Amino acid sequence: MTPELTALVFATLLQVVQFTIYSVLANRQVGKETALGPRDEPIHLKGYAGRAQRAMNNHFEGLTLFTIAAIVVSYADKGTGLTAACGWIYVAARALYVPAYIFALAPWRSLIWFVGFGATLLMLLSTLI
Repeated sequence: MTPELTALVFATLLQVVQFTIYSVLANRQVGKETALGPRDEPIHLKGYAGRAQRAMNNHFEGLTLFTIAAIVVSYADKGTGLTAACGWIYVAARALYVPAYIFALAPWRSLIWFVGFGATLLMLLSTLI
């Protein structure tokens, strides 16, 4: 497996961790009955639970682009040391993004997001060279 695809596996596992964090925090906030209910009305989470939900949703968006980048690099056989490093930078940035978002660490959250996005963009652009 290429380093970029290995990074993709770890990024996906991070999404599972984020979902778990979100679920625990949300269930604590709304209670078991609401969590298990039909959710006919939207649930608006606040504080840590709301930020965990937004961080998780943001990673779903970023993971889509990163998945494309990892697959294109791997299947086009364009992997280099740079693209491998970008893959791991993305994973590290996303791992740092979670606590930065949950604990409202401004402006670090946005800077960390930009590092991960930049790594993904660099991977994609490198395939065109």
